[in-house]
Amino acid sequence: MTEPTNAPDPTATAYDAVAVQYADLVRNELDGLPLDRSVLAAFADHVRADGGGPVAELGCGPGRVTVHLRDLGLDVFGVDLSPVMIELARREHPGLRFEVGTMAALESADAELAGIVSWYSVIHTAPAELPPYFAEFRRVLAPGGYLLLAFFDAEGGPVEAFDHKVAPAWRWPVDELAGLARANGFAEVGRMLREPREGERQFRRGHLLMRSQRP
Repeated sequence: MTEPTNAPDPTATAYDAVAVQYADLVRNELDGLPLDRSVLAAFADHVRADGGGPVAELGCGPGRVTVHLRDLGLDVFGVDLSPVMIELARREHPGLRFEVGTMAALESADAELAGIVSWYSVIHTAPAELPPYFAEFRRVLAPGGYLLLAFFDAEGGPVEAFDHKVAPAWRWPVDELAGLARANGFAEVGRMLREPREGERQFRRGHLLMRSQRP
């Protein structure tokens, strides 16, 4: 585990500033996204079929995906860099566990988790800095544990930065992101790409379901 620093994280600071507006914007987001719900349901089915266990949503924001995973029968908790987001999540969902933390240095023990969901959170990690995150995901996942990534697809182009409005972010070609995960100890289970719905940012959405390879 890498040691966290005491310096304020610029992504956390940016999300702190818009936390209330962001929570209002995404509160009922999944209601109109049946394909996204199907990916989350598939992840939950795989975790339960393998015996269950604790699941972390990393970059949980105000907790709407964490709650959805709980409603799918998972033992889930949320982690986010933004203290304000975590405060909102705890206030709105008092029955769930939420903690301030970084994906680069998780508090979970080795092989403690049955699954990880990173729902549009790795997009804020510069491409050169992403491999250590996969190493940390693999450290805390039990052998054979599941990782679900949601991201913006580069649609055949190279990895590229885009104007996210809140914090620096990158779009990934799905094959390249899957290859990076494979190079860091994950096997692909499946993928889903969908076009943006009306009112969404006009980028294709990518979803990768990966499994930590057994030693």
